[in-house]
Amino acid sequence: MAYQVVQKKITRLKDNSVSNVNDLLAVEEPMQIKLLYWQGDTPVETNISITMRTPGNDFELSVGFLFTEGVITNPDFIESVSYCNKALSEGKENVVKVMLKKNAIVQLPQAERNFYISGSCGVCGKTAIESLEQTACFPIDFNFSVNHDQLFQLKDQMQQEQVNFKYTGGIHACALFDETGNIMIMREDIGRHNALDKLIGHYTLQQALPLEKKILLLSGRISFELVQKAVMAGIPIICGVGAPSSLAVETAERSGVTLIGFLKETSLNIYTHSQRVRL
Repeated sequence: MAYQVVQKKITRLKDNSVSNVNDLLAVEEPMQIKLLYWQGDTPVETNISITMRTPGNDFELSVGFLFTEGVITNPDFIESVSYCNKALSEGKENVVKVMLKKNAIVQLPQAERNFYISGSCGVCGKTAIESLEQTACFPIDFNFSVNHDQLFQLKDQMQQEQVNFKYTGGIHACALFDETGNIMIMREDIGRHNALDKLIGHYTLQQALPLEKKILLLSGRISFELVQKAVMAGIPIICGVGAPSSLAVETAERSGVTLIGFLKETSLNIYTHSQRVRL
């Protein structure tokens, strides 16, 4: 059984029949991200975020979050990633410490961008997009296109990799594909933003950014913050099985990203920069 799943006895009503059965639930637990950086010769440790996540790929999640939120802008700034020793001594793997090199540049105010996910925060779309344009590290590749029929194969490939979704039906996923439409990596998490941070964090740790000539597939609706994270990684094509928000479309348009929604086996909607899809 997958590590990210727990068993719970429930009462089920089906076809007027009541039974007590075991059900499987996606695990949701808190994780704290700590950052250690330098001010001259003085080490400074600060708490960056507490996120509710599905355990697994915690180092990727931590690094991916720091990068996609603009706190660090260069993968080479990372010295080490580890679980906090104090938490480990208590038998917990829920505090991750990211240590930076002495020459690392840290943009702590950029961490405030994660509050854009709140619809009531009062930050307007124009401010959000301008902040992203100022922070993004990589230009989006315009010399890249795919055949439309390649896109129709993406959803099935990702679903075959979604082990925890098969168990629970309650977990998000994202997957990265190469220019021929073959899956490269898939990540799952109870939070859609965490799943994408894990995926981007994987390549950040490998110092394999930007993700040029790649296609990203999201398992649900496409929100601004997901487009924001993909832009930070230099991904030129974003697909989702659900609908995009208006701010997601505006962000993709201004960032040069091709945004595709309602991706199914035989149909799709192209919202921005349709020249990358050969119809």
